[in-house]
Amino acid sequence: MTDDEPRNLYEAMMLAAPDGIVAVDADGRVRACNPAAATLLECPADELIGSVFGFPLVHGEATEVTLVLPNGRSKVVEMRVTLARLDDRRLYVAALRDATRRRQADHVLQSALEHQSVVAAVAAHQLHNPLAALGALVHVLKEPPPDLTDEGRAELVERIAERTARLQSLVRKLLTAARIDGAWQQGVPEAVAVLDFLLERLAESAARGRDLRLAVPAHLVARVDRVGFAEIFTNYLENALAYGREPVEITARATAGRIELSVADHGPGVPESFVPHLFERYRRDPATAAATEGTGLGLWIARSLARANGGDAWYEPGRPNGAVFCVSLPQGRDPDDTSPPTRAPGRESQT
Repeated sequence: MTDDEPRNLYEAMMLAAPDGIVAVDADGRVRACNPAAATLLECPADELIGSVFGFPLVHGEATEVTLVLPNGRSKVVEMRVTLARLDDRRLYVAALRDATRRRQADHVLQSALEHQSVVAAVAAHQLHNPLAALGALVHVLKEPPPDLTDEGRAELVERIAERTARLQSLVRKLLTAARIDGAWQQGVPEAVAVLDFLLERLAESAARGRDLRLAVPAHLVARVDRVGFAEIFTNYLENALAYGREPVEITARATAGRIELSVADHGPGVPESFVPHLFERYRRDPATAAATEGTGLGLWIARSLARANGGDAWYEPGRPNGAVFCVSLPQGRDPDDTSPPTRAPGRESQT
């Protein structure tokens, strides 16, 4: 090995190092740097050398500093400092590593943990009262008072069934919200006959016996994930029955290559001040929150699933009163329909 080989080897190692390396003298000026440091600091090496480094350097310490770059952006850099000597002069050697992504990942993780805490708190709060009520009702059936009649027993069973349905609805919302937040893959969109689909959902729901009015043309077909469509409609219907008044009118139409479905009630409607917050997660109108049970998830789920299916969800005030919740979804085509596809209004075919 020649005398120059160690120097050449050290230079090659410094040039190839993935971390930025900066040598700073006792006066705080940069005396040398490698290409990784120039890239990290977004400053050419010839401009960096001779400039004031600008950060406190303490031998043996590892710190994080925030760099404000010339373009106004900021970057978090992890810095480790060691002390060296060159010709009896002190040199601080700072190894720099970009920690911006790690810091961002830490923030994302912290937000996720905080969100999980909120979900757990909401679930615990919402599950507590229904479970306590169920426990009390079951206890009455288990040890019935001597004067409990058959009618009273039937009423207790009906109340248990009602509470159970509410719990099932709550758990469904929480699971759906968790799937939306996680690495959830929605089902494959398919052609869904809207009228038949809604009739099936109504037959399976707890809304039997309520005043529901359906005005949906038989030929309408949406292209949508069935599970997502069911969640959207179920949440809209539950919202109308919980906060509005009957009759609840369910209508649908085709417009410009899309299907628009609306669920309208005849209640007091939504206060204008709360309309901007309707589709936010966990938000409930303070005027009605005390009188009705709910999680503040249903409308957020509806909009999230509508957009995941290529549509959208929104609110309109009823005329003259009430609330109208709408969803638009891509229009599909009945596989048995051999007629030419309809064109959106105002469009001309081109050859």
